[in-house]
Amino acid sequence: MKLPFFLASRFVAAETLDGAVPEVQRLNGKGLHVTLDLLGEYVSEREVALSALDAYKNLLHVIAERGLDANISIKLSMLGQKIDHDFGLANLRQLLPVAKEHNIFVRLDMEGSDITESTLAMFEDVYPDYPDHVGVVLQAYLHRTAQDIERMCALKARVRLCKGAYAEPASIAYPKMDDIRTRYIDYMQALIQHARYPGIATHDDLLIDATKRFVNERHIPSEQFEFQMLYGIRADTQERIVREGYNLRVYVPYGTDWWPYYSRRLRELKTLGFIFRNALRG
Repeated sequence: MKLPFFLASRFVAAETLDGAVPEVQRLNGKGLHVTLDLLGEYVSEREVALSALDAYKNLLHVIAERGLDANISIKLSMLGQKIDHDFGLANLRQLLPVAKEHNIFVRLDMEGSDITESTLAMFEDVYPDYPDHVGVVLQAYLHRTAQDIERMCALKARVRLCKGAYAEPASIAYPKMDDIRTRYIDYMQALIQHARYPGIATHDDLLIDATKRFVNERHIPSEQFEFQMLYGIRADTQERIVREGYNLRVYVPYGTDWWPYYSRRLRELKTLGFIFRNALRG
């Protein structure tokens, strides 16, 4: 049974790229950068992975043709990563030349812990050839992330730092929010000082304020990093951060395969009451 799209419309811009483009233009008009994210994950058929590759290429062409201020986020599992590592890597290597041609940055999204190492390995494989056009995501709640932060800082890579939205066992991920926040702040500081133009992805005021304090105390220019937030959450806060002189990027998802993304947003935000309070406060 296909669920009605209105359930997800708060957090998903549209079910088609044509439907998402006007939202990107609206956000750009407010001074907000955008990352477009075609929803889907964990592809198990090669034909479907090749279709996703074509869709990503088309997305890059549309961004360039319409002059959008937008990067793209991709899931390597959509390109066949779980089918075969070399097959997924080959597909990624077909996509990145198109991104470089249009000078559009590609973020390799981070998924469940079962493919964390594979994702970082693919990133490290392509990064030397595309240092300005590809980056990766690290999740603060994983035990392994401290080492991965050092690994990415050594490369001067562009990292998107988030708390982590997938359900993971306590054996590999910190379950308590205080622990996650403590590590997030440590990782944020390391990335801003030692990596390249990190994305500080959070809606948590404690972490936003900690980032502002850190860069202000050390006189770090706001051009050296950006805040990142999700489409449909705290829009007024996003605009206020831009007015304060910081860069802010909005992740704008679209597509028909929206249920896994939508359910993670509900789990990440804990309760519907939290969502509705943020809807009211902007």
